[in-house]
Amino acid sequence: MSFSWNLKKMKSFTPRRGPLLIIVMDGVACGKKDEGNAVSQAYTPTLDDLQKKYLNCQLKAHGTAVGLPTDSDMGNSEVGHNALGAGRVYDQGAKLVSQSIEKGEIFSGSTWKDLVKNCLTYDTPLHLIGLLSDGNVHSHINQVFALIRHAHQEGVKVLRLHVLLDGRDVGGTSALQYIDATEKLLAEINEEDNRDYGIASGGGRMIVTMDRYEASWSIVERGWKAHVLGEARPFLSAREAIETYRKEKPGIIDQFLPSFVITKNDQALGIIEDNHSVIFFNFRGDRAIEISRAFVEKNFDKFDRVRFPNVLYAGMMQYDGDLQIPPKFLVHPSSIGKTLGEYLARNEIKQYAVSETQKYGHVTYFWNGNRAQKFSPEHEIYQEILSDLVPFEERPWMKSAEITDAIIDHLEKNQETRFLRINYPNGDMVGHTGDLQATIVSVEAVDLALKRLLPYVKKHEGIALILADHGNADEMYEVDKEGNFIWEKEQGKFQAKTCHTLNPVPFIIYDPAYKGEYKLREGMTKKGLSNVAATALNLLGYEAPEEYDISLIEFSA
Repeated sequence: MSFSWNLKKMKSFTPRRGPLLIIVMDGVACGKKDEGNAVSQAYTPTLDDLQKKYLNCQLKAHGTAVGLPTDSDMGNSEVGHNALGAGRVYDQGAKLVSQSIEKGEIFSGSTWKDLVKNCLTYDTPLHLIGLLSDGNVHSHINQVFALIRHAHQEGVKVLRLHVLLDGRDVGGTSALQYIDATEKLLAEINEEDNRDYGIASGGGRMIVTMDRYEASWSIVERGWKAHVLGEARPFLSAREAIETYRKEKPGIIDQFLPSFVITKNDQALGIIEDNHSVIFFNFRGDRAIEISRAFVEKNFDKFDRVRFPNVLYAGMMQYDGDLQIPPKFLVHPSSIGKTLGEYLARNEIKQYAVSETQKYGHVTYFWNGNRAQKFSPEHEIYQEILSDLVPFEERPWMKSAEITDAIIDHLEKNQETRFLRINYPNGDMVGHTGDLQATIVSVEAVDLALKRLLPYVKKHEGIALILADHGNADEMYEVDKEGNFIWEKEQGKFQAKTCHTLNPVPFIIYDPAYKGEYKLREGMTKKGLSNVAATALNLLGYEAPEEYDISLIEFSA
């Protein structure tokens, strides 16, 4: 039987006259209602009312339910939007890279061999740049250690590690545990003759290198200066840098630590020059694209690179398959086709996607299966609301009002649009700061946005699916093994939690014209984000493709 893109109309359900909206409240999950939960402490009359009056349930948004290696792995915005847009679960970068390392495939591939050969031919260093933690959202330290060990085994004499400090997907001040483990491994290798392996530069991920969606190229420039040019505040070790910055600014968390370089004899240890090999070892794409462009684009114009060394550069994965960024990579990503957006575009169903800069790529690039381009420019409208370049805790409402303005304006002027997808970043972006009070405000801002928006959904006879992509704002304090909040004596407060959570997320069907035509499907033990696409198609009046995970709703005979 030949494949067809044509969506079949349902016989058992007549869709609403108006559009279907999927509204993602980023980072707003269902956690334990305690003093560390910014969601439960927030004043959310709109959400409270929705959960009382409309069909709702909870969905899994972490672990194997979204394609991560184990159920102890936190979900994140990338995998969440992949699952929402794909309608089924794909193995994600973390799992793909780990499997490739375990099977030895990564080291038998041509890219790894070329990188090593380049170092051996020119007697030059191998540079590894990326996020050093076990958060498993952008990278994993075990994967980095595997690269280091294999480089040593294959004869690479000099290796330089450029470490981006996390404090976001892991504990806010946990950097030294990863630095110490890394220094121990490097010291063991250096005990052998003719090996010189060391940390060369670094800095906090939100300050150095890991910008996304072109929100602030100055972050990438700062990383370029540290990693490539060796220009940043000098220290004798990464530990000294971290401890010094913490003393100078008590309470600072790792993701905001300034850039630094390690020096020896007053010279930067890890300047990147011609004929060196460079690997960016993050597997996740959004915060890897810009630094990759700086390394591979000849006509780069986002900042003055000063020098453009002729290096052999590779990513852990290819971060943008359409634009081939970067051209060389170690592990092939999953090919996510037949996404919800592609099906709708091929059936000439008009779509609208909107968020502010911080999550714009999630409702476009990640939603469409890691594809940057539109499937059909004629039938798709993407709108980016520029994010403010201020710390999120200082303006926790972010652009929720402007996003809402844009949606309302679109609903009023484009009544032929049948499907809208929206991301309110507040709960996630502010939650990552560890500021409980600001995060409470961020959740309240989203609730207020819903209060403004939903009357227009009703006016235009539509339906809104309101959900989250993972947890964050629902747990703002770290806990010990007994589940008690950890008290920081020096700071006089509970230890902030800045990473995502393992909690389920809400799923609400706001359908003002609901008259019992459908109900939530019973007996589903594995309800997750990937079930949303089939649900959306059903509510648009179409049967879901056979390859999609089953719909969350079933219809009356």
